[in-house]
Amino acid sequence: MPRAYTVATAALALGMPTKWIDNILSHYKVLGIRQERQGVARRLSVEGLLVLALTALLIHEFGLSTARAITAAEGIVKGGGQYSAPRGVSIQLDLAAFQSGLLEQLERAVEIAPIPRRGRPPKNKTGRLD
Repeated sequence: MPRAYTVATAALALGMPTKWIDNILSHYKVLGIRQERQGVARRLSVEGLLVLALTALLIHEFGLSTARAITAAEGIVKGGGQYSAPRGVSIQLDLAAFQSGLLEQLERAVEIAPIPRRGRPPKNKTGRLD
């Protein structure tokens, strides 16, 4: 089974706020990201992280809307680094080098990412709101 990463780890690896990733995943279906019912933590695959990294790049470098950036990023991943838009614009990227850099960032992020707490929170025995 391939490894899955948390949103916090993805945020560190991509250098993006956790809120940005949560918003993207709440509003769009993204290739390689398993979404389940409410209350179940999202699991992001390397492929999903690659799509998110490309999406961020396309938004910041070319000013694409989020929806168009996700479509183009998924096309780049599926096309092995090449994507042609319906109106004839083409994007070519060294996908192997881009993915290699992402994997290096991901390795560093895994080391410092917070581990999500599981289970019920501890009882507040003092009665105060901290």
